[in-house]
Amino acid sequence: MKALPIERNRIQSAWAGRISGCQLGKAVEALANISGLDGLTTYLQQQKALPLRDYIPYAGNPLIDLMGKLSCKENIVRSEPDDDINYSVLALMMLEEYGLKLTTQNVASYWLRYLPAGRIFTAERCAYNTLLLLTDDLTAYFGLPEGFDLTECSNNPSSEFIGAQIRADLYGWVCPGQPALAADLARRDASLSHRGDGVHGAAFIAATAAAIPASKTVEQAIAIAAKEVPNDSEAAEAIRFGSSIVGKDDAVVRLHERYKELPVAHVLNNLALVVWGILSHPDDFSAAIGEVVAAGLDTDCNGATVGGLWGLSGKPIPQHWTKPWNKRVAVDLSGIGEMNIDELINRTVVIANLIYKETVS
Repeated sequence: MKALPIERNRIQSAWAGRISGCQLGKAVEALANISGLDGLTTYLQQQKALPLRDYIPYAGNPLIDLMGKLSCKENIVRSEPDDDINYSVLALMMLEEYGLKLTTQNVASYWLRYLPAGRIFTAERCAYNTLLLLTDDLTAYFGLPEGFDLTECSNNPSSEFIGAQIRADLYGWVCPGQPALAADLARRDASLSHRGDGVHGAAFIAATAAAIPASKTVEQAIAIAAKEVPNDSEAAEAIRFGSSIVGKDDAVVRLHERYKELPVAHVLNNLALVVWGILSHPDDFSAAIGEVVAAGLDTDCNGATVGGLWGLSGKPIPQHWTKPWNKRVAVDLSGIGEMNIDELINRTVVIANLIYKETVS
């Protein structure tokens, strides 16, 4: 597999797919997290929203009021802020400044400069807290203090949660045909807060994104990306399991049963779900994000990841997903309140072109 020049339509659909999938899942993120699959399914059934092929109707549920009301069908006027999209924009910003020289230390500095502490969770929050405790006032601008051990940040109880996996997509978008390079960039980012399977999940998603434009099928891309994950790891097994339940009527039940002991935001159960979702509906965007969100677990993260990967096919995202938010992308990054998707697409294409020229020269 070799480096490919960027195709704008793929980047356009990747951004549109990621944002749309994120907003779909955001509406029921708290509901799925707290009430589980049964609570989510009951709500969707009551709203006559199954099979899920459009944004979720609002019906005054307190768990939806908590964080998802503005992402419900009747209320959408923009893409509401979400950590999944924050991290994609942040990855773009870091690549614009550092390119292929990006380091884990650079990621740490960017977090301190741009990420509000109240908008990060689990492993990221633990790592951020360590950075605050052990660095000085100028760290965000001039680098980590001498003697600082960056690996302390990933020594946390959530280091194998989903956080690094949701930060990885854009590294693959800008490296079409170069899954190993995409995985390497994702590992540099992931290592700040994650270890083990937490890092492997991120490397796999980035590698899949890079492999899709150079592959005939999504199955082929998954197989290529899986080479970036140690074969004896639990992450590799999750990829295999997700693939094995494609086409099974009880796939979601099987997945929840297999990983019933894991937290909702763990990387393994969500990784298996993403693999199942993208392989199950490679030609139907609405079904791909609809089924993966309706399956529960970390709904906004999985909707975003599957949406972005599906978009890399280059096929357009149906307008009923993109029209409601009207190109408006709100983020929670310091100094940045709202962006236009066209700006994000243009900037991503520029970075991808620079990386292509650098790697083929």
